[in-house]
Amino acid sequence: MSSLGLLFIVALYMLILFYIAYWAEKRGHSKWSNNPYIYSLSLAVYCTAWTYYGSIGVAANSGLGYLPIYLGPIIIIPTWLIILKKIIRISRVNKISSIADFISLRYGNDRFLGALVTTICIFAIVPYIALQLKSISDTFHIVTETESSSNIFYDTTTYACIALALFTSYYGTRYVDASEKRRGIVTAVAMESILKLVFFLIIGIYVTYFVFDGFDDIYTKASVLENFHKKNSIGGLSGSINWFFLCILSMFAIFLLPRQFHTAIVENNKEIHIRTAMWLFPLYLLLFNIFVFPIAWGGNILFHGKSLNSDTYSLLIPQFFENNTLTVLVFLGGFSAAISMIIVSSIALATMLSNNLLIPYGFVGSLQNKSQEKNNQRIIRSRKIGIFLLIILAYAIYRIFILDYSLVSIGLVSFVVIAQLAPAFFGALFWRRGSNKGAITGIIIGFIVCCYTLLIPYALGITNSTSLFIQQGPWDIELLKPFQLFGLDYLQPIPHALFWSLFFNLMSFAAVSVSFRGNYRERNYAEMFVDIDKYITNHEDAFVWKGTAYVSDIERVLQRFLGEERTKRALSIFNLKYNIDKNVATADARFIKFAENLLTGHIGTASAKILIASVVKEDEISLPEVLRILEESKENIIINKKLTDTSNELQKISEQLKIANEELVKKDIQKDEFLDTVTHELRTPITAIRAASEILHDDEEVPFEMRKQFLQNIISESDRLNRLIDKILDLEKFETGKQKIYLSRNNIVKTVEKTLDSLKQLINNKKIQIEFEDAGKEIRAFYDEERIIQVIHNLLSNAIKFSAEKDGLISIQIIENESNVAVTIHNNGKGIKKEDFEAIFDKFYQSRNQNVKKPIGSGLGLAICKQIIEHHKGAIWAENNVKEGATFVFTLPNYNTTENN
Repeated sequence: MSSLGLLFIVALYMLILFYIAYWAEKRGHSKWSNNPYIYSLSLAVYCTAWTYYGSIGVAANSGLGYLPIYLGPIIIIPTWLIILKKIIRISRVNKISSIADFISLRYGNDRFLGALVTTICIFAIVPYIALQLKSISDTFHIVTETESSSNIFYDTTTYACIALALFTSYYGTRYVDASEKRRGIVTAVAMESILKLVFFLIIGIYVTYFVFDGFDDIYTKASVLENFHKKNSIGGLSGSINWFFLCILSMFAIFLLPRQFHTAIVENNKEIHIRTAMWLFPLYLLLFNIFVFPIAWGGNILFHGKSLNSDTYSLLIPQFFENNTLTVLVFLGGFSAAISMIIVSSIALATMLSNNLLIPYGFVGSLQNKSQEKNNQRIIRSRKIGIFLLIILAYAIYRIFILDYSLVSIGLVSFVVIAQLAPAFFGALFWRRGSNKGAITGIIIGFIVCCYTLLIPYALGITNSTSLFIQQGPWDIELLKPFQLFGLDYLQPIPHALFWSLFFNLMSFAAVSVSFRGNYRERNYAEMFVDIDKYITNHEDAFVWKGTAYVSDIERVLQRFLGEERTKRALSIFNLKYNIDKNVATADARFIKFAENLLTGHIGTASAKILIASVVKEDEISLPEVLRILEESKENIIINKKLTDTSNELQKISEQLKIANEELVKKDIQKDEFLDTVTHELRTPITAIRAASEILHDDEEVPFEMRKQFLQNIISESDRLNRLIDKILDLEKFETGKQKIYLSRNNIVKTVEKTLDSLKQLINNKKIQIEFEDAGKEIRAFYDEERIIQVIHNLLSNAIKFSAEKDGLISIQIIENESNVAVTIHNNGKGIKKEDFEAIFDKFYQSRNQNVKKPIGSGLGLAICKQIIEHHKGAIWAENNVKEGATFVFTLPNYNTTENN
């Protein structure tokens, strides 16, 4: 493919990336850019060009040696619920924006330690960025089939650096507060993670199933190659030990690499997202490794005897078969892997460079006298310059040193250098005694050993057989050979350097920490880090400080960075949180900590401490006093927690009492309504009986026919009165549990037919048509027939009353399923209002509307139906999706199912 054509595709890809970042930045709270899947996929920035290309090179040259780099993170991931969550909580409450701030804050907010960690990270990561530039350059020339140029103006990597620097400085330095979430960058990185995985899977499937005939075919053909079985084994005891140290190395890397700290900690929005990452990230690594072996050994088979760079087999194979489309896709996948690492790493390093070197050792003093706008501009400008300088430095290293090394070798060297932060980092989380002097000593000694055993030999040239330093050791002392220090000759260079550097690092850290006590500030932060769960809600309470400070002085410092409006808002929140009078002039320890946290995101922990210290007068505190204050703080937090829990319990009880009171009031109203209804219903027949009786008593000359009619009315109203009393008694028995039902096997169809016969005259009088398709069938169920007849009678009576005046229709349907038998009764009259569906089975339902219109019947029928059906372990309801009329359904246990059970 032509260089111009590929450059056009890359430019188009970069524009799409710009658009994704822009879109996500505009929609910061959108579920598309703020969800656990975007967070989990952003962690895949771990998979760089080293993963994309270098793993294949390792697999092709040394078999299974690529696996430990992925096994380490997978092994350590189950601990994320404890370790990662703890780091996130510490970082969130302290506004930490980088690993340098994290370590320096724990060890007394020390400026030098922050600068030292930043320097280590720059030494480790800038060559790693150079490695990504190398991969872009190498693969570009492979795809375009051109030679690399010594002239930087003709080198495509030069322009890739400029484009990445522009993109990263724009989207990575938009916020002065470095702890702010960068939705645009994170979403773009997540999308790149998807693309590089998809493209890698495509080339893997192509090689495995199109070039070859599956995994077995590749294995069979590769197994005849030289040293195949030797390469594809762990390699005995020494090999196992090497694997062990490489797994340890990658475990540390997943926590300590600045890009991983940034995506996993700084960009974390919710702790719950960790749960998704715990399964999605290992799955991602697994998918990325499925086709490493087929591509690597497929390349060895195809290019056997040719001196080609095995790192680039994924490009060379499709190019060998003249599949240009697939070649370009694979290139874009590798390009994605490289630039996502460069973008995130340069943002993290620029933040550290600004907050831990340039500001605290450069212009922190001048920031005190500038306006908010000028301060913010200066901070952002320093980060932009930092990004440009870092990428230019990486480009220089790429041009001068990296050209002759493989991707994996440089990547592992970077891992070893960054691992020097491990003792201080994990000691910060779990060891109270760890001190600032111990951390500094351990890191420096570990880095020196790392330089001696790894960096210097690599700078001299690892393959340089003429180097006496490598072959014989300094002054011909064999015990000091850099690759066989003190006679340890069975470890490969990377595990060997890791072992000795961490050994001296850890021993120095522990020995110095035990020998020299840290100051009160170190012990203070040690408690706050180790016991973060106790201080998470009121972490300012645990901060120990004694001296003289005025709110107005600190407020002026805050305004120079936050602005007047934001400062006032922050102070209001603080006063409200701790119930402090806003007119209080002096600042306490809590306010000092609160102010430092506000500044930390802008200028880092060390500079925040320097600025606050410039306007307050701090007194020395003895270590016993610190411990006493911390114990008091811990007791106060426990008491506050108990008070909070008690308050919450009282609030719950209060809410329950309120609900109970409302229920009692409702019951009382219902009781009154019930008595009103019952009285009304009882009075109606009694009044009619009394009126007829008085006429018969007072007038002896009443004609015989009229006398007979009055007597009939008395009998009819007496029956009505009797039915009403029976209903009330029935309802009372069901509600108190006194009513018994007698279950037996019955045919529900016959029960419905029997009830229809009793209502035949009423149905004929209203000329209602009955549709009962199941007539004559046998559908068995368990129920008390007398009571179910009462239910069906009531539902049919209501259907007769409310069916259409003309062309009335009542449909009855019985449906039998595995668990129950459902009876549906529908009429085509007036429907039920939506708001009445829940109250329709309430025994007080009709009485609530009696002021509007006198109800038909007592309003107790449906309430009794509900009690009867529920006593049968069934259910009754009114359908609410009926377009015309009303539909009631009740269910009874199926006889067949019940019998079988």
